[in-house]
Amino acid sequence: MMKGWDGIQSSLSSRSIQPQAPSYRTIFCNDRESNLLVRFKGNSISTTKYNFFTFLPKGLFEQFRRVANLYFLTISILSTTPISPVSPITNVLPLSLVLLVSLIKEAFEDWKRFQNDMSINNNVIDVLQDQKWAPMPWKKLQVGDIIKVKQDGFFPADLLFLASTNADGVCYIETANLDGETNLKIRKALEKTWDYLTPEKASEFKGEIQCEQPNNSLYTFTGNLLIQKQTLPLSPNQILLRGCSLRNTEYIVGVVIFTGQETKVMMNSMNVPSKRSTLERKLDKLILALFATLFMMCFIGAIGSAIFVNKKYFYLHLDSSEEGSAQFNPKNRFLVFILTMFTLITLYSTIIPISLYVSIEMIKFIQSTQFINKDLGMYHNETNTPALARTSNLNEELGQVEYIFSDKTGTLTRNLMEFFKCSIGVEVYGNGVTEIERGLAERNGMKIEENRPPHTVHEKGFNFEDARLMRGAWRNEPNPDACREFFRCLAICHTVLPEGDEQSPEKIKYQAASPDEAALVIAAKNFGFFFYRRTPTTIYVRESHVEKMGKVQDLSYEILNVLEFNSTRKRQSVVCRCPDGRLVLYCKGADNVIYERLADYNNDIKKITREYLEQFGSSGLRTLCLAYRELHPDVYESWNEKFIQAKSSLHDREKKLDEVAELIENDLILIGSTAIEDKLQEGVPACIETLQRAGIKIWVLTGDKIETAINIAYACNLINNDMKQFVISSETDAIREVEERGDQVEIARFIKEEVKKELKKSLEEAQSYFHSLSGPKLALIIDGKCLMYALDPSLRVMLLNLSLNCHAVVCCRVSPLQKAQVTSMVKKGAKKITLSIGDGANDVSMIQAAHVGVGISGMEGMQAVMASDFAIAQFRYLEDLLLVHGRWSYLRICKVVLYFFYKNLTFTLTQFWFTFQTGFSGQRFYDDWNQSLYNVIFSALPVIIVGLFDKDVSASLSKKYPTLYMEGIKNVYFQWKVVAIWAFFSVYQSLVFFFFVSTSNLSAKNSAGKTFGLWDVSTMAFTCVVVTVNLRLLMICNSITRWHYISVGGSILAWFVFIFIYSGITTPYDRQENVYFVIYVLMSTVYFYLTLLLVPVAALFCDFVYQGVQRWFFPYDYQIVQEMHRDEIDSTGRAQLLEIGNQLSPTEARSYAISQLPRELSKHTGFAFDSPGYESFFATQLGAYAPPKAWDVARRASMRSRPKTEQKK
Repeated sequence: MMKGWDGIQSSLSSRSIQPQAPSYRTIFCNDRESNLLVRFKGNSISTTKYNFFTFLPKGLFEQFRRVANLYFLTISILSTTPISPVSPITNVLPLSLVLLVSLIKEAFEDWKRFQNDMSINNNVIDVLQDQKWAPMPWKKLQVGDIIKVKQDGFFPADLLFLASTNADGVCYIETANLDGETNLKIRKALEKTWDYLTPEKASEFKGEIQCEQPNNSLYTFTGNLLIQKQTLPLSPNQILLRGCSLRNTEYIVGVVIFTGQETKVMMNSMNVPSKRSTLERKLDKLILALFATLFMMCFIGAIGSAIFVNKKYFYLHLDSSEEGSAQFNPKNRFLVFILTMFTLITLYSTIIPISLYVSIEMIKFIQSTQFINKDLGMYHNETNTPALARTSNLNEELGQVEYIFSDKTGTLTRNLMEFFKCSIGVEVYGNGVTEIERGLAERNGMKIEENRPPHTVHEKGFNFEDARLMRGAWRNEPNPDACREFFRCLAICHTVLPEGDEQSPEKIKYQAASPDEAALVIAAKNFGFFFYRRTPTTIYVRESHVEKMGKVQDLSYEILNVLEFNSTRKRQSVVCRCPDGRLVLYCKGADNVIYERLADYNNDIKKITREYLEQFGSSGLRTLCLAYRELHPDVYESWNEKFIQAKSSLHDREKKLDEVAELIENDLILIGSTAIEDKLQEGVPACIETLQRAGIKIWVLTGDKIETAINIAYACNLINNDMKQFVISSETDAIREVEERGDQVEIARFIKEEVKKELKKSLEEAQSYFHSLSGPKLALIIDGKCLMYALDPSLRVMLLNLSLNCHAVVCCRVSPLQKAQVTSMVKKGAKKITLSIGDGANDVSMIQAAHVGVGISGMEGMQAVMASDFAIAQFRYLEDLLLVHGRWSYLRICKVVLYFFYKNLTFTLTQFWFTFQTGFSGQRFYDDWNQSLYNVIFSALPVIIVGLFDKDVSASLSKKYPTLYMEGIKNVYFQWKVVAIWAFFSVYQSLVFFFFVSTSNLSAKNSAGKTFGLWDVSTMAFTCVVVTVNLRLLMICNSITRWHYISVGGSILAWFVFIFIYSGITTPYDRQENVYFVIYVLMSTVYFYLTLLLVPVAALFCDFVYQGVQRWFFPYDYQIVQEMHRDEIDSTGRAQLLEIGNQLSPTEARSYAISQLPRELSKHTGFAFDSPGYESFFATQLGAYAPPKAWDVARRASMRSRPKTEQKK
């Protein structure tokens, strides 16, 4: 890069270019030769993980990062040495199969990415070449090229906007691909470049752009355009980002500034932070325990071998000088010990389940794509949004969540804002009753009847009723001037774009950055101040009844400066020149921010407005304060110079703009306040109550006022009057008194002391309740200012102890960073499993900080969804996600892991017992191929079926009895106690397999009258192992479907088919000759059938007794529920699915019709994912088309016709 820079310096010194700082880039517009020297990246993008050359090395590296795979690679290498008792195929084959499956999956996923990349890279765009527009693929674009983008086209790279076919150099863009927001954004080109629209004119453009280096900040840009010896500052307003599309504009012309992987959208396409589930981390510990067991078995065997070798066994020729005999030479027992250790490590390698990880991955992937994504119970009909699992790593984590951190707006509420009440001066307006007020009255035993007057105006975004302000009646109020300024502030101070017919207000649609902003502009329209057109420099408002009743006039307000809203400023200001020449700054923002910037007079209005704000907050309304300030031209000119200077700065532009804004946003005059209602989402109170009964604690983290947050918490059943509430707020008289003095050091010290005192007092009181049996439930409410000090390391432990003792916690006035800090405090400090749920960009840090992040695909774009692990459309779907899918996934994965542990330990221990009878020599008990295929063929499929279909209780019962979920929180099914029980049965069964078979063999003879040899016994034992471990799987199933029978029967059948073929052929290799004709000899004896019947029965007898005793005397909660509902056939809540209306596409309608068909039900099941039966037949009966499936035909063919006598009954 520096080489390229040196080239620019030397070759272009004649242009007097300033040296290019390493943190900035210089781009020469319309000059490919000059830009080539800097070697900017091309515009081709690649989202693939691999290419043709790196696939194998990189793919294998990824696979061998797993300890189990690396271990098996080591074992495979060891098995090629002379000390190995087994053929290399024993370990190489299963490892190769696992790697093959994993690599095929990786290749398939990467091929899809490659195809997508190719289609994007080959899109065509018009590029300026030789004074005309020439089509060119996106991938051939270079930095500095001038391009033309047509209406509805996508921007192929990050562009500097030069010119547009619209007047005033304006274009409209949609940023849905970046942040999910469908409202249009306005972009304005610099006035100096408006003329470069035609190819002839554009070819004359020879500017230079000095700008920041590529970065991932979507909403910032710093740079300057050097053109005609002028330096013009560039802002995000002139930047068109790749991925956005052009709307309502015939075409635009722009210069490419960032290409390919350096565009902002590509630099944002980072993977969500990799998360591993808690159960997966515990699985690592189990694997380590297996390694320890393996080492102990090898150590015992090696010690035994070193002791066993003795000269008295002269007939074994242990001290032979032949190659390879040193392993058993009695003269060097230490060498015997070491070599036997290596021998036994290769022999017992099957104790580590090589196919475990790939099986779990497969199970989780199918659970996500087929079960969660396709659950109609989590499908939102209004927005046509299904649930979406964006990762399959965390399915079982959903079954162990103990703490939920929720945003309020758009998550608990609908984010459909309606202007509801307001205060102007000392008067309050608006007669409506909110849901919160109605709920509060009901709690106090009162009933509110709402009588809406006739002719009340109610449109989306405006639900205000008070005749005193409507249709010009405000002119008769005591403060008409304040009313006029109030309405003008609503109509002017915003960044909204109008769309539609300017002549008819009802046909205008407003494109706003947030629903709040749209609601305020709609309110202004209804009050008679109709904002109907906007250009980059002017806002047009049609004002009614201002000079006299009934008079309507169109006025234009020149917008001089916009001081934009952000989460730090919490306010927005506009400096405008009114039609009468006055310079006015209008400001709206959060009450605490506006109050800090008010002039010192008019204290009565401040005091009364604060009371109104508290009233609005206690009614659950979202509040804003409105203020204004008239500016003297000299003051404004002086400030504007600083503003332009800050805007032109290439270093810390945002910070400098904020500092300049502070200089003019002061001495404001308070006009009044607005109150906007955001209604609760459907089903939120019931969902929260159910989740609390499931043992989950819910915390609400919101930026709203403390009163609003408390009342929303009441409305959604999070807190109630029976709870003891600890409120830690900075809105106390003592703190206000200190704040009025203005000494920041004193304020910080005082608030910290107050917070410490409150925390200590609350914690002592909480602990006293905690020790009493009948104490009330506790709730903590804390605001952002106090939270900032409570999160200090010296107080954090106290805050954590208090909040963990509380049933509910509400944090208000919190910043996005504080949301993440609170989540991390519980995640790391309490070691509890956490889930964060939110819908906006301000929730992203919280979502990424939690164990599980859930995004609501709502009104605030898709940034929360893009950062999340799971996406749902409504908060109430958490009930299904956690109590149904989460709990089932946890149960299934626990069962799969424990079963893998059991079957591998059982198999390896039979080999271990055999070692004692072979002088610890490392002689193998099983044939190499049998050992190779045990994990990957003979016991692989049934466990996957259990991981997919096992179900203790149905979905409806899971929600009816939410306390079942607590077993996941307590991790009941994956404790060391449970592992020990499975290990005990492994030891018991392995003893039965080995000693029953080997002992009974002593008296058994084949048809020729000969006793059985080693390979007869081992084949018999292996048959018993395969049959028993597969039948054991059926014993642990809560629900058994046809797939269970097919997989278990198929696995056992696969063994017999294999051994029949394998025993019936001969090869030149001596190892295969061991088992030649073995199975045929065995099956010709009665011994084989008796052993095959009795050994599995004896092996499973202990399991049978244990399961019976456990179920009768120490039942799990789900077993009690099973007994309560054992005779019921579950309908899987099909009635609940009827809320999905008829507004479906033909494909969706067919899928839904099929989902309603009768299913074959097993005893404890019935959810929609049971194996389907007779779909096409029932579909035809209901008038829905469903193509016949293979299993339908097979089942009908195998059906036994019922006796006719049954039908005559």
